[in-house]
Amino acid sequence: MGFAVMNPMLVGLPIIGYPTNVRGVPAVSYRRGSKMLTGEQYKESLRDGRATYFEGERIDDLVGHPLLGQTVETTASGYDQHYDPAPDARSPLLAVPQSADDLRELIPMLHHAGMMAHVTSTSIQTLKTAAGRMTGVKPEYIERIGGYIDEAQRNDVRITQCITDAKGNRAKKPSDQDDPDSYTRVVSRERDGVVIRGAKLHITGASFGHDLLTIPTKAMKPGEEDWSIGCVVPVNAEGVKIINTTYAPRHEDARVFPVSGTHHYPEGFVIFDDVFVPWERVFLDGETAFAAVFAHSLGLWERLGGLSAFVEECDQLVGFAQLVAEANGTAGISHVKEKISEMIIHATLIRSTLEAAIMNCNTGPDGAAFPNELFVNAGKFHAAANYNLMVRHLHDMSGGAVLTAPAPADFENEEVGDLARKYMSTGHDVDGEYRARLMHAIRDLTADAYGGWKFVTNLQAGGGLYAQRIVTRRHYDLDGAKRKALAIAGLAEDDVH
Repeated sequence: MGFAVMNPMLVGLPIIGYPTNVRGVPAVSYRRGSKMLTGEQYKESLRDGRATYFEGERIDDLVGHPLLGQTVETTASGYDQHYDPAPDARSPLLAVPQSADDLRELIPMLHHAGMMAHVTSTSIQTLKTAAGRMTGVKPEYIERIGGYIDEAQRNDVRITQCITDAKGNRAKKPSDQDDPDSYTRVVSRERDGVVIRGAKLHITGASFGHDLLTIPTKAMKPGEEDWSIGCVVPVNAEGVKIINTTYAPRHEDARVFPVSGTHHYPEGFVIFDDVFVPWERVFLDGETAFAAVFAHSLGLWERLGGLSAFVEECDQLVGFAQLVAEANGTAGISHVKEKISEMIIHATLIRSTLEAAIMNCNTGPDGAAFPNELFVNAGKFHAAANYNLMVRHLHDMSGGAVLTAPAPADFENEEVGDLARKYMSTGHDVDGEYRARLMHAIRDLTADAYGGWKFVTNLQAGGGLYAQRIVTRRHYDLDGAKRKALAIAGLAEDDVH
């Protein structure tokens, strides 16, 4: 899932005549004569009439919105980091890795550039991986995927992947739902494209990109052809409506929320209300046997993103644990040292699985590299399954001040500031305000709205833990393990007479 876009008509950049469909709207709305975007050009690209909503109101100006505009600024900064004015330049954030070294270089680059860069790369790698696995399907699908990737790279767009459907009654398959729109489906096929209807949930950053990569949420069976649809839809296409939710704090003083106060990415509830998609942007239509290819390909890259994020987060948790233990005067206590040692071991094992996934990467038929599925899924499962325990250790060491420390503004108050500093201090070498700021960071990261978002998304991003169990089992050499056990027992074929 996206938790884990318009074709921009930018100011100052020429728009060359596009082919139009029977509805009289552009079938392809990308700029010709492409070049990379600056942060300011990205901002202009969002002023395209997209229908995006937040807390009951339609937002006509994402850039200027006091809360959502912060996400725009973060994304624009990611553009500026890698901007190259050369006419033929392409962003390294949208590159397709060809080796383990390429993978290793791409991952930190994406994290530094922000969530929108991550979901865009994930979308491109998903399409590239799926194309390499779609043997025996219509060749035009593979050609369209290749053409779209090239165009997206040339135009420096941002893409969000839309996979999780509303699903209705989870015990029923798509064709048996009371409402057939519970899974996104094709409602009509026309001479020049298809019309889709449905909703995709938990789509991180959906309102802040240009295209929506829309793919089946799971394997489909014969009789479920209408739900086997894979395509790309511009965010500003007629009929697309996005409802935004966010964990971003509604607080005047961002210092109280040092993690989420300025960097946050709203989740999109994406609605396709009879949206027309031209054939050029359709990558699957009715071939049920290939529906799962897209879901599995996305799952691999989503889990790699989750695993790589865990690597950094685990180190952060260890750092906070050691700092707060020192500030509390408990760093030498045996059970505190034991907890921190356990957190260090966890962080090291997670980093090892990421390195193993990269070093043992596989290569598709066209030379694109993708991470080893066994190590990605085993690492993501272990990290997510044990995240709560690591946070529990941190909370146990920190104490109740994680929730009750005075705000930064309280330390500036003439009447109570010095007293707050005095009683938050634990000794001559520990400033009370410093200790309070540590507590605010820990709360914001692990025990407030953003912390709650992290708890859920760590489990659900890339599919729940069960999905990672399935893929890990599928790629583990179980027969090899059995042979080793038989050999030890003296029951191997060479030992049995």
